[in-house]
Amino acid sequence: MLTLDRAPFGRAAGFGRATVLPVKAPRFHFDALPDLGVDIGSKTWWKGLASCVALCTVTLALAPGFHPLPASAGPVLAPAAWEESRAQAISPLAWGADSGRRMAATDAVQPLADTPDRPQVDMTATLGDGDSLSRALERAGVSGAEASRIANQVSSVVDPDEIAPGTALSLTLGRRARKTDPRPVQSLNFRARFDMKVAFERNPAGALIMRGIPIAVDSTPLRVDGMVGDSLYASARAAGAPGSAVQTYIRALAPKVSMDNIGASDRFSLVVEQQRAATGEVRYGKLLYVGLDRGGRSTRMIQWTVDGQTDWFDAAGVGQRRGGFQMPVANARKTSGFGWRLHPLLGYSRMHQGTDYGAAYGTPIRAVSDGIVTLAGWHGGHGQMVKLAHANGIGTGYAHMSRIAVSPGTRVAQGQVIGYVGSTGLSTGPHLHFEVYRGGAPVSPSSVTFESTPLLSGAQLAAFKAKLIEITSTRPAAHQLIASR
Repeated sequence: MLTLDRAPFGRAAGFGRATVLPVKAPRFHFDALPDLGVDIGSKTWWKGLASCVALCTVTLALAPGFHPLPASAGPVLAPAAWEESRAQAISPLAWGADSGRRMAATDAVQPLADTPDRPQVDMTATLGDGDSLSRALERAGVSGAEASRIANQVSSVVDPDEIAPGTALSLTLGRRARKTDPRPVQSLNFRARFDMKVAFERNPAGALIMRGIPIAVDSTPLRVDGMVGDSLYASARAAGAPGSAVQTYIRALAPKVSMDNIGASDRFSLVVEQQRAATGEVRYGKLLYVGLDRGGRSTRMIQWTVDGQTDWFDAAGVGQRRGGFQMPVANARKTSGFGWRLHPLLGYSRMHQGTDYGAAYGTPIRAVSDGIVTLAGWHGGHGQMVKLAHANGIGTGYAHMSRIAVSPGTRVAQGQVIGYVGSTGLSTGPHLHFEVYRGGAPVSPSSVTFESTPLLSGAQLAAFKAKLIEITSTRPAAHQLIASR
C-alpha cells in the first residue's frame, strides 16, 4: 500500500513523502503446474508431470471427436482417355511435351487450303540427361523404326547409352511422300565418342550408310610445376592444373606433410592424365604423380595397387597409413568425455560410455574405419543408432542420429557417410554420441587406434620404381615451363 503525507497548514505546498507499507505473503502457496524443465526428478517436478498428464487425459476424454464428411468422388479416367485429356492441357509443356500432341485449335484458327512441303529440313537435336539416341531422333521427327535402325548401327561402334548427355545431333531430314508421314533421315552427324565421330548418309539406292570417323587423340600426361607462393591451390590452378586434380593432390599429400610446414618458396609438381583431341577438346583423368620439394627434403608419390587396394606410395615404397581412426564428424567440438558424469536429463550420475561431439543438425557422420554394419535402427535412449564391427574385435557406435544412411549387414569403408547428426533418444540437443568397444565391452575412444602401413618389396618394389621413373620423366608443356619460373 502506498500513501502520501499531506503538507501541514501554512507550509509551502510541495510533493508529499512516499511511505511503502509491507505486504504480507500468503500463508499457503501451491504451484500446480511448475516448469518441467527445472529440478528434473524432484518431488515438485513429479507432481507437475502428474498434473500435466491428468489435464491431457481429461481433454482427450471430453473431446467431441472427428468424423469424416461423406463426399462423392469424380469418375476415374481410363488410360487412353487420360492421355487424350492431358494432350489438350498446358501440362505437356511442363513435362517436356512427351505426349507428342499439340493443343487443339480454337474457332479463331482458319485452316489453309494447302501449303507446299519443304524438300528437306536441317536441324539440330540434343541428347538430354537420361535420354537415348532413338528417343532424341523420334522427337526430331524421325520414325520409330528408322530411329531404332540407326541406334542398332551405332551400337557396332559404341554403346548408344554411353553417348554423353549434351551431344549435338546434326540432322538433315529429306522429302516425304505425304505430309502425314515422318521425314526420312538424309544425313546425320554427331560425336559418338571422344575419339570418334559418326556420320550417316543416304546413298542413291535409298540405303542409309554409316561411317565411323576417327579423331586423333594425344594421350600425353599433363605435368604442372610451380612455386607454392601464398596458396598451394591457387598457384597450382594458375599454373594450369585442373581443380579436381589439385584437390586430390592436397588430400594425398596431407598424411605425409603437414600443410602448416609448406613454405612459400617450396615447389610443387603434379602429373595428370590428359587427352587432347585434334578438334581442340581436352579431357582430364586421374592424378598420377604427387611431388613436393621443401629445401633439401623431397616427397614423391604415385598410386600402386596391393592386394586389390590402391594407395599412394612414396619413392621408398611406403604406402599411406591405412585406417587411422579418423574423426566421425568434421569440425566438431568435444562436449563430454568417457567416464562417470551427471546425466543432464535423468538427474543422477551414471557411466558415460562414449564421447560426445557437438555438431550442427544434419552434419554427415562417417565411419572411422572399414567395417560391417551390425545395427542400424532405434536403440533405446541412444535413439537412431548405427554400430559397426571392425577387425581385431573392435566395434564402434554412433548414436542420436537424425537419419541413418546404411542398413544392417552392409560393408562400409573408412570415411563413408553412415548417417547424420540429430537429437533422437535421451538428448538435450544435436550432437554425436560416439562409442568404442573391445571384445563387446565399451572402452574409452582415446585408447584405440587403427593403423597399418603397407610396404613394397622385391619384384613389386622394382616395378613400382620403374613406374615412378616413367611418370616423372614427363616434361611440362611450354606454357607450364614459363609459369614455373
